Amino acid sequence: MALARAFFVAGLFGTLAACGDSVGEQALFGGGAGAVAAGAVNADPVAGAALGAAGNILYCDQNPSDC
Repeated sequence: MALARAFFVAGLFGTLAACGDSVGEQALFGGGAGAVAAGAVNADPVAGAALGAAGNILYCDQNPSDC
């Protein structure tokens, strides 16, 4: 249950961090937000960073006007 909550929070932070002019920046910002969110719920920060990076890149790909 805690892992699912951690992934939800990391994904949420990934979409909230939606910014960056390049894919690298989007991955960096989303990954940072995901790691912080995972740390906040005592989850694996590496998994949170991966999920946040992927979520932010996907969000920016689907919503380019928001990035």
